[in-house]
Amino acid sequence: MSERGLLIVLSGPSGVGKGTVRKAIFERDDNDFQYSVSMTTRQMRPGEVDGVDYHFRTKEEFEALIEAGEMLEYAEYVGNYYGTPLNYVNQTLDEGKDVFLEIEVQGAGQVKEKVPDGVFIFLTPPDLVELKARIVGRGTDSPEVIDQRMAAAREEIEMMSLYDYAVVNDQVPLAVDRIKDIIVAEHYRVDRVIGKYIKMLKEI
Repeated sequence: MSERGLLIVLSGPSGVGKGTVRKAIFERDDNDFQYSVSMTTRQMRPGEVDGVDYHFRTKEEFEALIEAGEMLEYAEYVGNYYGTPLNYVNQTLDEGKDVFLEIEVQGAGQVKEKVPDGVFIFLTPPDLVELKARIVGRGTDSPEVIDQRMAAAREEIEMMSLYDYAVVNDQVPLAVDRIKDIIVAEHYRVDRVIGKYIKMLKEI
């Protein structure tokens, strides 16, 4: 039976470039992670594809899944729900594959309670001035929503202590390399592999 895979959680403040970094990781030839597509009730942005960028659902559909206990985590952020369907994650981890989640900070806290041995990576901006420039540069949010996102970003950065690693997204290729290095190292942690060796000793 294969070893259970790692649950890798990437999150950070809105506008930090989580989606861009995640896409760059999955476009690399050496990528072997399984991406768990998040679910959301927000409106689809131009160029996004249902089932690829997010599973887009109505508020009523999302709340029904919450009631049924079918979400690993969920959060309400700037008036919309975001979350991770549970069944896919468990099934993929049991197959020995690493699962990569790109989720909001609120949701990451819920995941840490349920999967404390996950790898939690916080993506940070070089500074808050740069973060606001990125949010404004999207051209998708009203001034009111931008102010809400910046206020939320300050609170989220204060929650960095819940994570195992902090990676600065100054340049996307560098951020990708840092995240890949972290995950390679995590696979060799003694507390992750010692069980296999104890079992081998008992069989001798």
